[in-house]
Amino acid sequence: MTKKLVIVESPAKAKTINKILGAEYTVKSSMGHVRDLPVKKLGIDIEDNFRPQYTVLPGRRKVVNEIMKVAAQAEAVYLAPDPDREGEAIAWHLKEILSRGAGSRKFFRVQYNEITASAVRKAFAEPGDIDMKRVEAQQARRILDRLVGYKVSPVLWRNVKRGLSAGRVQSVALRLLCEREEAIRNFVPEEFWIIGALVRKLAEPREPFRARLVEIGGEKAEVRTGEQAAGIRADLEGRKLRVASVSTREIVRRPPPPHITSTLQQAASGVYGFSPKRTMLLAQRLYEGVDVGGGPVGLITYMRTDSYAVSREAQAACREFVLRQYGAEYCPAVPNVFRNKAGSQAAHEAIRPTDVNRTPELLKGRIDPDLLKVYRLVWNRFVASQMAPAVISRRTVVIEAQAEPQRPTVYRFQAACSEPKFPGYMKVAGIETPKPDEKAEGEVEQTLPPLAEGESLECVEWLSERKETQPPPRYSEASLVRALEAKGIGRPSTYAQIIATLHQREYVRLERKTLVPTELGERVNRLLVGRLEPLFNVQFTAMMEESLDRIEEGKVSWTAMLADFYGKFTAWLKNVESPAADRELAARIARAVMGVKEWDPPVKRGRRTYSDRDFVESLSRQIGEGKAVSLRQFEALVRVGAKYREQIPELEAILAEAGMTNLLEKGGIRPVCEATLNKLRAASTLDLDEKTARFVASIAGQVE
Repeated sequence: MTKKLVIVESPAKAKTINKILGAEYTVKSSMGHVRDLPVKKLGIDIEDNFRPQYTVLPGRRKVVNEIMKVAAQAEAVYLAPDPDREGEAIAWHLKEILSRGAGSRKFFRVQYNEITASAVRKAFAEPGDIDMKRVEAQQARRILDRLVGYKVSPVLWRNVKRGLSAGRVQSVALRLLCEREEAIRNFVPEEFWIIGALVRKLAEPREPFRARLVEIGGEKAEVRTGEQAAGIRADLEGRKLRVASVSTREIVRRPPPPHITSTLQQAASGVYGFSPKRTMLLAQRLYEGVDVGGGPVGLITYMRTDSYAVSREAQAACREFVLRQYGAEYCPAVPNVFRNKAGSQAAHEAIRPTDVNRTPELLKGRIDPDLLKVYRLVWNRFVASQMAPAVISRRTVVIEAQAEPQRPTVYRFQAACSEPKFPGYMKVAGIETPKPDEKAEGEVEQTLPPLAEGESLECVEWLSERKETQPPPRYSEASLVRALEAKGIGRPSTYAQIIATLHQREYVRLERKTLVPTELGERVNRLLVGRLEPLFNVQFTAMMEESLDRIEEGKVSWTAMLADFYGKFTAWLKNVESPAADRELAARIARAVMGVKEWDPPVKRGRRTYSDRDFVESLSRQIGEGKAVSLRQFEALVRVGAKYREQIPELEAILAEAGMTNLLEKGGIRPVCEATLNKLRAASTLDLDEKTARFVASIAGQVE
């Protein structure tokens, strides 16, 4: 008879834990989530406080039945999924299913940040209960995602293509990509010039070095045109150079914190070209256990975390390693502690090796090369985080092109170099590139000879180079993760999935390691942002993430949070029911129509006055405020434009570019027959009953 049953998510994790616990325990894998909302219906009773209607996943029925059979013979069930919201939800769903089975048993929640013998045994010696606040936060997130996907996706089916889907968070990520692409398209480069000098000493060492023009007559050097650059070069010819000043300052670079999910994904992308999804799969294998000889062992701590915290034991072990391996000068007197960002899971640890003495070199040839690459990133960063700061000497030289009686303008050039004084943590982490505030734009890293104030120098060559301002760069997968994290969108467990979903739905493609929205992705984004901007607003999405955190902290009820959201959501959906037009195209047409010089006078019909000018101005303000434009408003705008087409020569070109020249031929915007107008005007002067008068006024208004 099985007395103690342990349930984890994955077979690999089950194998590692089974080796640690021994024959007293039976370890089973749930293969991930076992219950979820139904696939073919909403599965949420909105009237009953958003009660979810969970069902066992079709692919998990066999697994659940097997676990239930074993659980029926167990006295105690230890629920040991991952220590996060998803893991807590899996544990709760398992308990809900197994509680209904035959027999009586106790349930325990077991959590650990690393799968090592000491950590696992300690966790099983001190089991706890399921954290229902954490479960409620996961449940609220799942219901939010289902409501948005279920209610908004049909908008895409009607207007773009059947089978498309809209995700609450993924659509905001798509918006960031599309807005960046739009900024790149609209970017207008501006010319500028860099002026410099190739300089050398009059005595040895005479190796030339570069200096950049930074001041002209005491003002910052800003050279915008080739003519200006040529004039400066001509003014510099034949001038004497001397060293105006030499300054040296020490830059203290503090070590970076250990990796968290987002920084590990960024590092793996930058160094090895791994996608966030690939990085997380490799990190999960390292966490769940890899056989390095003698059976599987967890090599790193839990990999979904946004906390920089490190246990005291791990910190002490790392400092001892640094002291032994590198010497006392590399080990700071006080352990380095890194402050967490607001909202991070302080109970979690950062990603670190489970045993700092297990160096990457010891694992070489014993684990898969890609696993070793990720492990090296984790190990290097953790060890570096507990080392002394690096000290860099920064020498800056200001060189003056001296004024002359006929040429009074003083030109100042600058050259700089950096030399490491003490490598500190860089001995492990490697030399990093200078930070933007430590290196001037266009500055070249070089070695400078010894130079003294007042020393004369020789100009080997005056330099000038034409440059153009550059558009903002496209997001890479790594920089998108960084942007999502900075804006508070998503959480460590979701970054990789957000990007994977965008790829899967063909909303983006990879081009030279950058993310480019596809035509489909841009159409989807235009529609969603055009009609449901408040829902797919970056700040609103970040606020919803904060609300989920507050549920987990017990500061807000999950049902109250959902009720508040649903009230706004239903109001936004009502606006979608009236179809929207292309806001950007409407804006272009409105700008063109606003160029009309001679407007027809306003026409009074019944109680209403119709003014072409007022209508276009009102619609322009609406567009300027970022509001959607209905198809009726768009058609009315084109009708007004057609009416004044002789004053708007660009109207036909704008519509031709959009493939809408047919609108100019449609009856709806053809000039109205004058006889029809005369009849309506005459009818409006008759002594009609109130209902008929309103009808005639309405028809007249539409014709006008």
